[in-house]
Amino acid sequence: MQMGEYKTIIELKGIVKRFYVGMPNELEILHGIDLNVRQGEFVSIVGSSGSGKTTMMNIIGILDRPTEGEYLLDGVDVARAKDRELSLIRNQKIGFVFQTYNLIGRTSALKNVELPMLYAGIGRKERKERARELLQLVGMEDRVTHHPDELSGGQKQRVAIARAMANNPAIILADEPTGALDSKTGRMIMDIFHRLNQEQNKTIVLITHSEELARETERMITLKDGEVIGERSRDRC
Repeated sequence: MQMGEYKTIIELKGIVKRFYVGMPNELEILHGIDLNVRQGEFVSIVGSSGSGKTTMMNIIGILDRPTEGEYLLDGVDVARAKDRELSLIRNQKIGFVFQTYNLIGRTSALKNVELPMLYAGIGRKERKERARELLQLVGMEDRVTHHPDELSGGQKQRVAIARAMANNPAIILADEPTGALDSKTGRMIMDIFHRLNQEQNKTIVLITHSEELARETERMITLKDGEVIGERSRDRC
């Protein structure tokens, strides 16, 4: 954390998420979650399958709305914002990295990275230049013309990280980013996240089932059965 960077960027208050609301089989997944994340923090949310971490990720990433509670993202009340406003916030404020990469097939690494900038209305020349810079940042400058089916798992994930950075988001939300990778490649991906956090002051929220990975982050939040049951912090050198 850089000196003076203590602004809260993610604030969840009493977040409840129910599915099948009002029906006999109504299911409550999150039971009043409170969470604050400061700008520039590297935080992990850890829990086993069924703990509610994917539902929580979808709410933090504005892919879903809470049933109850308040969510402030960089001061904006997300729970009450209109869909169009949410799409804009999602595109500009949050970069997503998924376990399954979610790259577009038959499209080069360069064009995959350009895509979020295209949606943001950035011109062609600027898109290409920034996409090349980002691919270089993750060590993929020699694979710009390769399609996803020509890349290894680790290479795909590095392209996905470059794409997540396309619109220079304040937050990177990474869902099990090393889950499909071997340990050596996973180590490389985690090193990239540490670099982005330390050198570019990116706020990173890592969703994982691995306590080993979670312990690398500044703060580890443990979920179980839809509730926060523990929090562990460590000092950053």
